[in-house]
Amino acid sequence: MSGTTVHGPVAQAGSIGTFIQQAPPPPPRAEVNWPLRIGPVPDLVTAHQPRTGLRERIDRVQGAAGTVVLSQVLSGGGGVGKTQLAAALAHRAVHDNTDFVLWADATRPEQLLGAYATAAVLVQAPGAAGQDVESDARAFLNWAATTSRSWLMVLDDVIDPAALRGWWPPTSASGIGDGQASGESDTGGTRHRAVIITRLKGADISGGGRHVLDVVPFTATEAAAFLRERLPLADAGHLLDEAVDEVGAALGHLPLALGYAAAWMINEDQPCAAYVAHFRDQAQRLAQVLPAKWSGEAYEREIAAALLLSLDAAQAAEPVGLAGPALELAAFLDPAGHPAEFWQTSAVTGHLTRAGGRDLVPAVDPATARRAMRLLHRYGLITIRREDPQRTVRIHALTARAAREALPAERTGAVVRAVADGLWELWPGEDHHDMARAAVLRANTDHLYPLAGDRLWQPDGHVLLYRSGESHWRNGIPATAVRYWERQVAAAERTLEADHPDVLAAHAYLANSYWTAGHTNKATTLLERILADSEQLLGHQHPSTLTLRANLATSYWTAGHISEAIALEEQVLIDSEHLLGTDHPDTLRSRANLATSYRTAGRTSEAITLEEQVLADREHLLGTDHPDTLRSRANLATSYRTAGRTSEAITLEEQVLADREHLLGTDHPDTLRSRANLATSYGDAGRTEEAIALLEQVLADSEHLQRPVHPDTLSVRANLATSYRDAGRRDEAVRLLASTVEDSRQALGEEHPSTVARLRVLRRWREQDVPPRTGQG
Repeated sequence: MSGTTVHGPVAQAGSIGTFIQQAPPPPPRAEVNWPLRIGPVPDLVTAHQPRTGLRERIDRVQGAAGTVVLSQVLSGGGGVGKTQLAAALAHRAVHDNTDFVLWADATRPEQLLGAYATAAVLVQAPGAAGQDVESDARAFLNWAATTSRSWLMVLDDVIDPAALRGWWPPTSASGIGDGQASGESDTGGTRHRAVIITRLKGADISGGGRHVLDVVPFTATEAAAFLRERLPLADAGHLLDEAVDEVGAALGHLPLALGYAAAWMINEDQPCAAYVAHFRDQAQRLAQVLPAKWSGEAYEREIAAALLLSLDAAQAAEPVGLAGPALELAAFLDPAGHPAEFWQTSAVTGHLTRAGGRDLVPAVDPATARRAMRLLHRYGLITIRREDPQRTVRIHALTARAAREALPAERTGAVVRAVADGLWELWPGEDHHDMARAAVLRANTDHLYPLAGDRLWQPDGHVLLYRSGESHWRNGIPATAVRYWERQVAAAERTLEADHPDVLAAHAYLANSYWTAGHTNKATTLLERILADSEQLLGHQHPSTLTLRANLATSYWTAGHISEAIALEEQVLIDSEHLLGTDHPDTLRSRANLATSYRTAGRTSEAITLEEQVLADREHLLGTDHPDTLRSRANLATSYRTAGRTSEAITLEEQVLADREHLLGTDHPDTLRSRANLATSYGDAGRTEEAIALLEQVLADSEHLQRPVHPDTLSVRANLATSYRDAGRRDEAVRLLASTVEDSRQALGEEHPSTVARLRVLRRWREQDVPPRTGQG
């Protein structure tokens, strides 16, 4: 028997006893109610700033992408406003009626896949059955790659790109699929857009066609605009004062921190100036100066936790265990930047070896230390900027402060010493070899010192303190050098015993700074006191006592007390010959100093006799081309010129200049000084045009290599003005000397001897140039 009988949903067919069962047809799907929104898009904070500069960069990438899908990575450290920037994009997409907007937490892969799976069911992605998360997630990504519906996906807080391999939003799409898109998308032609928020930098986050945008803190203008909007909205506009810009600067213009600071001011009813003072109180911790609980916004996370959120992940990455110790070192360096070579120093590799628990093997080498530094950059804890080779590595001031607060007190001393050792290793042998490097190292030392407390004076003065102090006064920053050494003297006296040699040394450096700054009386008084202390503690004939006595003689000489200087220098020479020998370098130096005083006192023939003896001794002991030998030859030439033996002076000075150019280079300060001395002798010999040409060359070199207001540069300008006047170029001479006097006032001070002397000459010139008054007829 054959035939077919239908009984409900079961179809019976074929011969007797044969059955084929068929599943019922699926019920018709409900129509998707576009547009769809999945995930909680964060609210925009009060006084949200449009960040025009960043938005323009985003739009430029968008316009240049030329792809169906635009995938952008918003990368940056904690608190810079990445999430708010993405939230603004999402809100705009909603406003522009984008068909599908997804905001997903991508901290862990399972969270992201769960969001994808939910989306798959809601958009009715083909193949999504709502039973297997991974299958549904894959179906959703397939739908996103083929749909013509406009969409925006935001993946928030990606911390492990490798775990998301295979689960990134599609970077290409066919644009064909289920239905027609409604309206224009928010991307102005790019209908599909993915935004990834992360602290990470590197190839793993920037691959796959993703465009990386480095999100930085507010500009100074944006920071001030935020406060000027936020405070009045809380009826607290009266808290705005002249320190509003200082608030932004103190916080490094970090958006998150500014929100917390505004909350503190509102709740405490304290103005901007009071907040700046509160913030700079190092006794206060970040949680006290930036209280999250008062913000009134949705993101109430402790500031330190927000800034250091990625540190655990960095610690677990290769080289394992070094990110934390490396961040501790960076936290004590200048936020404005330090050289990348710092991470190659033996101080850093040794510290990381000890701190990383690798006391035996393998020790951290420079390559591993560099990888640790790069690791901090990759996880958004520091920033590497190659455009400035001296300030390549930077850390936000608040990130640094958070790291310092997390550092146990018992480890702080070791970290401070390692940073100081590393900076000292980087210092050029002489500042002029790399003036830019020396300036950055001074800034880093100045930043380290207050953070270190008195640790750099325990158990004695760290060599970095002396090197930085020397750099201040050698580079023509006398007022700064005085302030620097006044602080160091106070710390040395506070930390060390009164008879500690470093206490005397710090006082000696301060006295030298006073002398350089033109405070001759202060220098003399201080040197007299510490000389007495040294004689009592070390003895009258100790080498340090002799050095102090020689320094005091120089101070007397500078103050015009030539007879006192000579008496002291004669005694120093006798003691030095007795204690050290007649040919010891210090003895030769004492003899040279005495000769200079003789010349100043008008005893030129005695000066020449001594200097010829010193020159012969140095040529014999050190060689004809030793720097000290060249210095002796230059001093002798000056005495020849003073004695009227100008041709002999010129011969010697031309020889010294040639030797210094050959041995030290054309831009060494001693070479510039030789050129200026030769110009002076040319002027004395009546060779005025040659003198002017040489001085103009020296001035250009000095302004370029040192500073326009360096004391040596100012001296050259004054000498050039004199040469102009000798050549009959009176107006040029007066203008140049007048500008030199003004710069001397600014750089050296109104009462500096050089300023006073130049002003006296300028007044005399002006009086001489005034035509005589004629009688009235």
